[in-house]
Amino acid sequence: MKSIYGRQFSMMAAIILISFTLLGSAFITLTYQYTLREKQEALERNVDFIADFTSAMKSNGASLYDASYKAYVGSIASISDAYVLICRTDGRVLLYSDGAIRSGLAAPTVPASVCGEIAQNGSYQGMTAMGGLFPERRYVSGRAVVQSDFLGQTHETNLVFVAANTSSLTELWRAVATIFLFTSVGVLCIAFISSSVTSLHQTRPMKEIADAARKFGHGEFDARVTGYENRKDEVGELAEAFNAMAESLSKAEAKRSEFIANVSHELKTPMTTIAGFADGILDGTIPPEREKEYLKTISSETRRLSRLVRRMLDLSRLQSKENVTAQEQFDVSEVMLRVLVSLETKINARHLDVDTAIPDGPVTVWGDPDAITQVCYNLLDNAIKFSTEGTTMGISVTAKGGKAYVSVRNTGETIPPEELALLFDRFHKTDRSRSEDRDGVGLGLYIVKTILGNHKENITVTSENGVTEFTFTLTLA
Repeated sequence: MKSIYGRQFSMMAAIILISFTLLGSAFITLTYQYTLREKQEALERNVDFIADFTSAMKSNGASLYDASYKAYVGSIASISDAYVLICRTDGRVLLYSDGAIRSGLAAPTVPASVCGEIAQNGSYQGMTAMGGLFPERRYVSGRAVVQSDFLGQTHETNLVFVAANTSSLTELWRAVATIFLFTSVGVLCIAFISSSVTSLHQTRPMKEIADAARKFGHGEFDARVTGYENRKDEVGELAEAFNAMAESLSKAEAKRSEFIANVSHELKTPMTTIAGFADGILDGTIPPEREKEYLKTISSETRRLSRLVRRMLDLSRLQSKENVTAQEQFDVSEVMLRVLVSLETKINARHLDVDTAIPDGPVTVWGDPDAITQVCYNLLDNAIKFSTEGTTMGISVTAKGGKAYVSVRNTGETIPPEELALLFDRFHKTDRSRSEDRDGVGLGLYIVKTILGNHKENITVTSENGVTEFTFTLTLA
């Protein structure tokens, strides 16, 4: 499997190489073409100058062999770094600058094809060795010398050629190519090093996150990705998200372990009691006249164990992804009063008064009426259980800002502030309730929180001066 670093480095290297190849080819080609075109234009201007000057000289009766004419031609050749060649219309060479033609030729002659093209078109341009006249191929520009006779008719008297050695152009092209090549190599080295460093800088955090994930998968729940807290890019966000996920999973694992310990404790207590009393009855340790008393205890612990299992099954159902909260309209005031009536026996047993503040008309809300009934039951049962005998318990329903606020209030011992945040945890009990509340299993408020969470609603609790109040919200229909 090829790594991200390898793929990214290869891609960057390929892009840089292709870019420099295209750029270099275009640059060198354009430079060569521009220099060649400039050289051609200069040769064409020079051949025009020489042809016009030759025509003027001949019109004045001067000879091509005059020293002044030779000096002029030599000057043009030296200034333009070119070779000048003057011949008759039949191609026989009359005059040429130094180095123009190959040495050893007895009668240097321009090829008839070149002369014919000038006769036809008036000029000639091309790369040629002039039929062996030049020692190598040169760029040649030629033109005819035109004169007028006494009748006003024009005729060609001579042919003028200016030739340039292309070796200077080749040397220039090679120099440019060499400079560009060395520059490209330097830039490519810098680009490759920068690309390598950048790729490593981008892939190293991913490797560290992968290593941390593997450690986390092997049970090292304290594994975290460090050193990227100040990065504001995607890598920093990824490291932050991973650490947040790891922290959440670590807390979930701690809660799972705590849950298992709590379940084990809650199951072990009634089972130990049941087994102990049952063994006592079977082996005769408990006298026959007290067997009925201990059988009642066994029955009570059995029912408590059944309630625990039932609550855990309810909790599993509520937390299941298949659990979908039904959304329908119902009167929350009616639900609260119905639950209150069902708990009348428990209320009377503790000699409690009930103060209700419920509107005369219906308070219609959206939600699952069965689930909200369970919420009201759990809260009212909890309030009855922890109310001081002979005190007043209150319930209220109010509507405000598109929400219905349902409150359950009781008077008893004040819950410490540090305990308030833990009331909705699974199996949480205060020390007081753990000794007195033999019927509770510590899941009632957690189930309330879960049901309201499925409804996207909130619940709050306050406890001051012995008055504890739970308030939850529902959306008005």
